[in-house]
Amino acid sequence: MALTTLIFDVDGTLADTERDGHRVAFNRAFAEAGLAWDWDSALYGQLLAVSGGKERIRHYQNRWRSDQPFPEGDDGYVARLHAAKTRIYTELLARGSIPLRPGVRRLLDEARRCGLRLAIATTTTPENVTALLEHALGHGSPGWFEVIAAGDVVRHKKPAPDIYLYAMERMGVAPEECLAFEDSENGLRSSLAAGLATVVTVSDYTRDHDFDGAALVLDGLAEPVKPCTILQSISGAGPLSMFNVNVARRLLPR
Repeated sequence: MALTTLIFDVDGTLADTERDGHRVAFNRAFAEAGLAWDWDSALYGQLLAVSGGKERIRHYQNRWRSDQPFPEGDDGYVARLHAAKTRIYTELLARGSIPLRPGVRRLLDEARRCGLRLAIATTTTPENVTALLEHALGHGSPGWFEVIAAGDVVRHKKPAPDIYLYAMERMGVAPEECLAFEDSENGLRSSLAAGLATVVTVSDYTRDHDFDGAALVLDGLAEPVKPCTILQSISGAGPLSMFNVNVARRLLPR
């Protein structure tokens, strides 16, 4: 089946948002709330094994701060804490602190010229996605994506396949005509469970993850002046210096 659709994860895939974006925003939200919590880079790398910001907060409290219960009911407190984190994160985006990864804008522009359909499947909140797209790609860019499947629209987050299944159902497409883009082991497990061929572009936090089953693992999508490196391949992608639509089409099962 011919390629019709590209489905993108966000954090770590479209932009290196984790270390200098989400982590910073979490810490500032904790300080605002009077919590003596500080997630350094190494600890945050461990916490990324848990998908979803609210889930990450609960996991940290249960594992590292169980002797310091939240001052009120967990669900409401965590929701407000996470909302503060989202506000701070969008402020960071508005200042241009978090650019897209190299090659992302180039590939999106080429895909649109070729008539490919675009979607997003992520555990981050819709507000975070919209803010990143607006500030990195320009006003109206969220409209480039037919579906932005984000946050709590499904019950089970990655590594469950639900968010990808939701996006494909909304678009009326089959896995055989789609290609997913991820950066983490949990994300890859989610896309593979949904039946999707997947390209992984590793980030600093995920370079050592297990990417067994990925069609292609790269250090990035690349730009003309900065070629990419193939880290792993089970496909017929062949040698390449830059990921583009022609390479994407070769990755689908025949």
